[in-house]
Amino acid sequence: MNLKQKNIKRLLIHKKTVLLLAIAAAIVLMGTASTQAQWPRIAVSKDGTPISYEIYGNGEPALVFVHGWSCDARYWRNQIGYFAKSHQVVALDLAGHGHSGKGRSEYTMKAFGLDVKAVVDAAGGSKVILIGHSMGGSVIAEAARLMPKQVIGLIGVDTLENIEYPLTREQSDQAMAPLRENFTGSCRQFVTEMIYPGTDPKLKEWILSDMTAAPETIALSAMKYFRDQYVTGEAATIFEAIQVPVVVVNGDLWPINYDANRRHMFSFDAIVLKGADHFLMMNKSKEFNMALEKAIEMITTKQK
Repeated sequence: MNLKQKNIKRLLIHKKTVLLLAIAAAIVLMGTASTQAQWPRIAVSKDGTPISYEIYGNGEPALVFVHGWSCDARYWRNQIGYFAKSHQVVALDLAGHGHSGKGRSEYTMKAFGLDVKAVVDAAGGSKVILIGHSMGGSVIAEAARLMPKQVIGLIGVDTLENIEYPLTREQSDQAMAPLRENFTGSCRQFVTEMIYPGTDPKLKEWILSDMTAAPETIALSAMKYFRDQYVTGEAATIFEAIQVPVVVVNGDLWPINYDANRRHMFSFDAIVLKGADHFLMMNKSKEFNMALEKAIEMITTKQK
């Protein structure tokens, strides 16, 4: 091999080395960015409570997932990756839940609504659909009232079956009594009744163990204020101030009163999954994700 050939060979090796190093550096940077994007973030609610949230993906409308009573953002684990392919996805822990602050003396639906607003503002959402499971249905209604220019629709998940549901103070107190007397045991029985027997036993036990481990004082406060909205009638009247479409994706455990909801809502539609229970986003995730896609399309179509 002559000198000219040796120099050419050295140049090719050098270029190849530089290329490999560049590729390696890009992979490291991509991995770092991906890791950083998945670290939980903190927004500060109106009363100073730190609210933990995570952001994934890009695209409008942004989807903000709000968990239910004694749950947290982990309950949406089967939705985050699926919907982050086409939307910005935000999952949060309400105050007193998950990794958010637990310093409040009262856990009201209005305060939870302010938690959601703080997260939406921090995330920079200008066109948002709020998605709330169970008690989260009441929470997203409170949040929507606070953000009329940002929220284009609400999606309830096994919730809002009848916003006119008649509930007296005595009935509410009677239902709360077992939880006050024996929170762990009564909570376990209460949640068990909302899970179909065919659910994966490991998932069922995880849900039961997780929810019964909720801080008792916080759980009782949140449940009281959630029920109070039905005692006072605010569960229905709040929707009269919200001029956006509402769609629910529900299981078939409880019937839906379409007429009652439509008396107060701008518009109301429902997608009911047969054989699905209260935790359908977890134990019927494939069917649920398809139904949620349809619900999102129903809302965005109304905006055009």
